[in-house]
Amino acid sequence: MEDELEDRIFYQTYISHMKLLSKFAVGLPLNTSYFSYIWRLIRFYIIKPEVVLLTLFLVVIFMYIQAVEVWSRSLVNKLRLSVSSSIPTKSQKLQYFKVTGDFDKLSWELKEGNVAVFAVQGRRPKMEDRFVVNENINGTGVHLYAVFDGHGGEFAANYARDNLINNLNSKIIELKQLISKGIDKNTINKPAPPSPAIGKKFPPSPASLEKKPSFKKTIKEEGIRKQSGVITDPFLLEKLESLPRAITREVKPTRTNSAPILPPDITSYIETNSTINFGKLVTDEVLAADRLLVEAAKKTMDVAGTTVLIALVEGSKLIVANVGDSRGVMCDFKGRAIPLSFDHKPQQSREKKRIEEAGGSVSFNGVWRVAGILATSRAMGDYPLKDKKLVIADPDILTFDLSDHKPQFLILASDGLWDTFSNEEAVSFIKSRLHEPHFGAKSITLQSYYRGSLDNITVLVINLTNHTWV
Repeated sequence: MEDELEDRIFYQTYISHMKLLSKFAVGLPLNTSYFSYIWRLIRFYIIKPEVVLLTLFLVVIFMYIQAVEVWSRSLVNKLRLSVSSSIPTKSQKLQYFKVTGDFDKLSWELKEGNVAVFAVQGRRPKMEDRFVVNENINGTGVHLYAVFDGHGGEFAANYARDNLINNLNSKIIELKQLISKGIDKNTINKPAPPSPAIGKKFPPSPASLEKKPSFKKTIKEEGIRKQSGVITDPFLLEKLESLPRAITREVKPTRTNSAPILPPDITSYIETNSTINFGKLVTDEVLAADRLLVEAAKKTMDVAGTTVLIALVEGSKLIVANVGDSRGVMCDFKGRAIPLSFDHKPQQSREKKRIEEAGGSVSFNGVWRVAGILATSRAMGDYPLKDKKLVIADPDILTFDLSDHKPQFLILASDGLWDTFSNEEAVSFIKSRLHEPHFGAKSITLQSYYRGSLDNITVLVINLTNHTWV
């Protein structure tokens, strides 16, 4: 009896409070007829059950769509970029008029043994990435793989692919021939002159060594190579247009009568145990090619530059040379992601200190940039920044014993991939797709594009699952 009485009292109290709240909400006094009219419209059209339910339904649908990875990372990213700049440049406008779904005309692929490469132009107006696959160079047992990510034009990436790689091939063949013939060990320990530099051309590649094509072309050759001196990077174009005078005119071509520096003795790259010091060889060749590239660029006033990522494999030894922000990753036998290189970014303490000591600065404009222009602190080319020593081409060299790691595969890729994938994500993605024709290289490239990557994307995968490690 008492429980029923309490329930009745509670119910009557609740009804009384609801009536008071209803009268207050409905009879809310407003001072002007304008606000009264607005309030009546809201009550009549908006505060209705069907309107509220429809609104909640749309909110749920919108949240679900946002959770979809493809939509949220591509469309939202493009919308954000489109509203971030009030006055887009001409190149930025052209990006959104490109046909982005037709990869047949904007992609390159290569499948050779256990190596697969897939590259897409993506949302950039030109393809500035280049890659090289050179298996068992002239029967020496040395394998060379490289990825070049050009910026500001194609000239630097083409130069590095055609000249740096040819020079490395020639030196490796010559060194292997010397080792096979046997050389006097006393000649190995002779002090070597400084690194090769301007004015000295290296011997051309032997006729028997045919340079393998860097791209399996699906478009005409002239579609890639024409107008190699044209600057296509949108941010760089905008910076150049804003300067009172063109940056390409600030540094005049170097005089050709400067004394050349002789290259080091070829035997200085041979160790006492008759093995090649690949780290020293690649370092000298990269710096030499960079000096020649800068000289050639000054003659044509071409400000293009390129990153360099080179992997050399001989037996179980892996040597990786990196200049810039292209990146290599290895998946070991436990499935862990092992970095093969580390990006050179201006905001890193070591790089920032070097730039500031050279009289430059690092500023943030979307990303951290050298002198507000370049998003990587090391590269080949880029002669206006190179002459001021704000950007250098010194490679970082890392050496790995593959018999210790017993890797399942290696990934070499331009930063177009790493803008949307972490090392661990890329390893996990490729590991589940090694059964595909391109060992997952094509799938991860297209997935990176769908996630919203705005750069050229090149991915090279070396499948080592069937390799027997001693």
